[in-house]
Amino acid sequence: MEGEDLPPPPPMSSDVVPIKAGSEKGSPSRASQKGHGQPSKPKRIPMARPAIANKGQRINLVANHFRVNVKSTDDHFYHYSVLLKYEDDRPVDGKGVGRKVIDKMKQTYGSELANKEFAYDGEKTLFTLGPLPHVKNEFVVVIEDLPSGRTEKGSPGGSPGGDSPGGSSKRLRKPYNTKTFKVELNFATKIPMSSIVQAMKGHESENSQEAFRVLDIILRQHSASQGCLLVRQSFFHNNPSNFIDLGGGVMGCRGFHSSFRTTQSGLSLNIDVSTTMIVKPGPVMDFLVANQKVDHPNQIDWQKAKRTLKNLRIRVHPSNQEYKIVGLSDLPCSEQTFTLKQRNGDGQSAEVTVSQYFKDKNTVLRYSDDYPCINVGKPKRPTFFPIELCNLVSLQRYTKALNSLQRASLVEKSRQKPQERMHILNDLLKRSNYDAEPMLRACGVSISPTFTQVDGRVLQAPKLKTGNGGDFFPRDGRWNFNNKTLIRPCHVDRWAVVNFSTRCQVKNLVNDLIRCGQMKGVKIDQPFNVFEEDRKNIRGTAPNVRVDEMFEQVKTKLPGAPRFLLCLLPERKNSDIYGPWKRKCLADFGIVTQCLAPTRVNDQYLTNLLLKINAKLDGMNSLLQVEDIPSIPLVSKVPTIILGMDVSHGSPGQSDRPSIAAVVSSRQWPLISKYRASVHTQSPKLEMIDSLFKPMDKNDNGIIRQLMLDFYTSSGKRKPDHVIIFRDGVSESQFNQVLNIELDQIMAACKFLDENWNPKFTVIVAQKNHHTKFFIPNDQNNVPPGTVIDNKVCHPRNYDFYMCSHKGAIGTTRPTHYHVLLDQVGFTPDDLQELVHSLSYVYQRSTTAISVVAPICYAHLAATQVGQFMKFDDYQSDTSSSQGGHSSGGGGVPELPRLHEKVRSSMFFC
Repeated sequence: MEGEDLPPPPPMSSDVVPIKAGSEKGSPSRASQKGHGQPSKPKRIPMARPAIANKGQRINLVANHFRVNVKSTDDHFYHYSVLLKYEDDRPVDGKGVGRKVIDKMKQTYGSELANKEFAYDGEKTLFTLGPLPHVKNEFVVVIEDLPSGRTEKGSPGGSPGGDSPGGSSKRLRKPYNTKTFKVELNFATKIPMSSIVQAMKGHESENSQEAFRVLDIILRQHSASQGCLLVRQSFFHNNPSNFIDLGGGVMGCRGFHSSFRTTQSGLSLNIDVSTTMIVKPGPVMDFLVANQKVDHPNQIDWQKAKRTLKNLRIRVHPSNQEYKIVGLSDLPCSEQTFTLKQRNGDGQSAEVTVSQYFKDKNTVLRYSDDYPCINVGKPKRPTFFPIELCNLVSLQRYTKALNSLQRASLVEKSRQKPQERMHILNDLLKRSNYDAEPMLRACGVSISPTFTQVDGRVLQAPKLKTGNGGDFFPRDGRWNFNNKTLIRPCHVDRWAVVNFSTRCQVKNLVNDLIRCGQMKGVKIDQPFNVFEEDRKNIRGTAPNVRVDEMFEQVKTKLPGAPRFLLCLLPERKNSDIYGPWKRKCLADFGIVTQCLAPTRVNDQYLTNLLLKINAKLDGMNSLLQVEDIPSIPLVSKVPTIILGMDVSHGSPGQSDRPSIAAVVSSRQWPLISKYRASVHTQSPKLEMIDSLFKPMDKNDNGIIRQLMLDFYTSSGKRKPDHVIIFRDGVSESQFNQVLNIELDQIMAACKFLDENWNPKFTVIVAQKNHHTKFFIPNDQNNVPPGTVIDNKVCHPRNYDFYMCSHKGAIGTTRPTHYHVLLDQVGFTPDDLQELVHSLSYVYQRSTTAISVVAPICYAHLAATQVGQFMKFDDYQSDTSSSQGGHSSGGGGVPELPRLHEKVRSSMFFC
């Protein structure tokens, strides 16, 4: 380089601090690192696996990963952007056309395309192995059998195909529609297949991500060619034996998920059973009656029907032509008219009703006259069909939220025992016939037909302590309180019962609760009073009004504010009283409350109820022995706070509903069983929590400050030196945001409290929404509780492991996939897995190990419960709410009411 003219150095940013000459390794001096205007620091990336853990009893397992062999990785994938236009240069916007056009292009111009195989995503991206002959490739493609939605002039429902009512006899003889398309394939970039090998060694890059995207597109293309419904990487065949009727015109459709993964064993194909919801195919009227839960078509709400049917596809009798619904007619079929041009050639036209037109065509209409027609036309040129001639086609996704009955039905009907699931997966792999996929063959990719063998370990359950010095080891992930008392029972005093019109013997219920409490060591005084709702006035009364009226009774008849209220609700699930009642108690008055629907009350039910009441009233049900001694490695000797973080989003179809961020934190160190929660709203669908640190003037109004101060006051005025964060609900693509955005906010909140405070952080992401399952070969049972796997199917570089901490009593156990992104605390792999396992046994609401660590479960509960304080159904982006609430979205996100200071530190969410 000597003697060459070098370019001038880039201009120096105003916030860059010059490095002192001769400083060690060229790093900035300490002084330069302190200021706010420091150079951008290096991004954190997920840590590498330090070692494999060893604790636990060995167990041989298999996983639903199938080994993938790639013969040659010397080639390149060539990426081409696809531009589809009609003959008149209008862009093609309809979905589903692309695959037909590209297939026809390949068939017509094979030699011009060097007979290359394609991987096409159905829209604007196409890949080949090796280059096409030209950088820019242009073709004209004629398709002869594309269905058209256009109608014959003057027909309310004809088609150019002519075989539907209104088609001319001349058109009947022409069986096809013909459409001409222009296709442009423009070279974009090339991706080396060698990047796949690098990823298998743990060196991921943009190239490797793109290469795996190509492989996944090949799988989608293969399933599309078999007529499957594609939902991301899941595929659903049109096979009625895979349909599960869930009621309400909705069906579950069983299919399979299929995706490539890099693992310690190399490249594998992860295949699992998957379920999506579809609209029940068949007559539109049958669907509407079922969907609206009415007994007769006369009871259908047609405005609601219009919203439900919009964009669904129908097949029309007798033409068998397919259309998309755009709306309904304003008038019934017998009154809705259109202009029909006469065929005698004199240009005359007449107004005809849709009903009369079809009857003139000898189409028998049994019931359509009284109901709106289905409109499949254009905004200015409607096309109507009588509703009874319209059938919903199969495999159309239903994207609205299921009700509780449908959800329960889906879970019950789609569960599969481990061996049954293995059999289905084996069958799926055979029927998928990936070896016949030309593009996979061209890439030299072959897939093993056998499950991957993995080495599991079963960790011993932690010893638990109960009252009166009792201790025991849970068996099979379960325990009970028979002949045992709670370790720290509360005293239930100053309490009352409120009854929202349940038909129940309240006196007997109270006596049974007091008796059950006595057996568990919980002293329950007689209630001050039982407040009954006036049943005469409840019909048509808004839930919040019913709650207000009940509270007026409570305030006037009690000598002072109660400490606890037991609330009897008429419905077990989704009671509209629940949200307003919780808000009134927890936000307005600071009263601990427990709701129940007294349908099947027995001693087991009452014991479970007592566990929740005791936890809410600052009691403890059981403790880990290692918590009590205390002897948890790196947690018990140094003040340690454990955080559980989660963001809940609106249900499908509620895209404008604010997201709710919840963070729970441990308190009363060295305990790891006591938690409190902070809950905020934020912008819809925002996954990163944006209210962790919120400096305003000289104050911080963020979540972390509240939780750290609570830890300090509840833990003998100690600041935590270790912060262990469990984060739920983020995908691999968001790990860097957790490490570089959320963690930075948490660190900034700590520095804001004390600039000299430097706690160490451990960050762990928990994922339940994945497709890896484990099986015991030739065994009907699920893997035992405490099973952990960190080999063969885990990441080739990153620090992750799978854990099945709970007993899978129904279906096939779904393990939790833990990713350790950062560990400044310095746990050994064995100690970290033991801690995660132990945190599945501190859930105060139940007497079973749970599937994911308790702090994450508590964050779910807190978000769900506080989210019901407010109705977000009418949320618009410009709405605002009362001051003093918890919101972080700024501007238009409605705020949640603040919890009353009396209950703010309680486990109200239990």
